[in-house]
Amino acid sequence: MNKTIAVALTGASGMPYGLRLIECVLLSGARVQVLYSQAAQIVMKQELHLALPSRASDAQQWFCKRFETDASRLQVFGREEWFAPLASGSNPPDAMVVCPCTMGTLASIAAGLSADLIERAADVCIKEGRKLVLVPREAPFSTLHLENMLRLSRMGVVILPPNPGFYHHPETVQDLVDFVVARILDQIGVPQTLMTRWGA
Repeated sequence: MNKTIAVALTGASGMPYGLRLIECVLLSGARVQVLYSQAAQIVMKQELHLALPSRASDAQQWFCKRFETDASRLQVFGREEWFAPLASGSNPPDAMVVCPCTMGTLASIAAGLSADLIERAADVCIKEGRKLVLVPREAPFSTLHLENMLRLSRMGVVILPPNPGFYHHPETVQDLVDFVVARILDQIGVPQTLMTRWGA
């Protein structure tokens, strides 16, 4: 059975990581469930000049067109769509990635607030023992940020800041994006050929 991966986009800088991640998960044959915050729409417009629709149904068409797929492979859920599969422990995704992840979202997940579907889906992944990866884009980290990340790490959550390496001699921004996305894919068990393995 193909995996189902949830990808949540929030309002931190780093939308190229999130979109590339969705693309690569789809290319692997896995299904994708997309969630996004209102702030993510603003960042998407500012960073990539892309207008992500506000309505989930319109956004689903937008994503499907962009990635040349259909609703059997990619679903988009609204922020308060509490009947979405990933809102319940009876039907969680195989893994979830919040990319990019704001410090506010990270803090809410650490506190178990579940105030919207992104936070609830993350809470479900934690309680059901599914892989949860958070990709926080912030610099520098405050003591509060670090304490929240430590708290999540102790719960088994993977904290993966988008810190690209340079030993592969990147030539483009896309090379830097792919370095980070490859690390995320490795964490959630999705095959990738974006990066040559060390020592290979």
